[in-house]
Amino acid sequence: MSAEFQVRVVEGPDDLEACFSVRKEVFVVEQGVPAELEYDDRDAGALHVLAVGADGPLGTGRLLSGIEEDGVGSLGRLAVAKAARGLGVGVALVRAIEDAARERGFTAVDLHAQTHALGFYERLGYAAYGPEFPDAGIPHRAMRRAL
Repeated sequence: MSAEFQVRVVEGPDDLEACFSVRKEVFVVEQGVPAELEYDDRDAGALHVLAVGADGPLGTGRLLSGIEEDGVGSLGRLAVAKAARGLGVGVALVRAIEDAARERGFTAVDLHAQTHALGFYERLGYAAYGPEFPDAGIPHRAMRRAL
């Protein structure tokens, strides 16, 4: 697979459907997260980003406002299709979400990382805090990065 891709803020229903298709592939099919847990009422008010390559959608993520505390954005539902892993898609998605958070005046970004992904987020400047906890049966840790 080519490393050529673009990341954009989702603007229409087709892009949003592409985001949901990546999330279904990664979380529901690959990781076994029940669909009723994966899709929630927060999707409607979230800012979604989408990575797209020549062969279609490669990854997605979303930004929520003030879930943990005011002035702090919440990065979530970061998913990269298996075939696109190792191409820099995840890093590009995180940076696009951080840029959107800055534009909205947030001073930090929080996230709940699957424990196997802690190193990925640490390399991007995030620090874990608090105890490990389960989410959809998968161990997670809270993480934060000041912007």
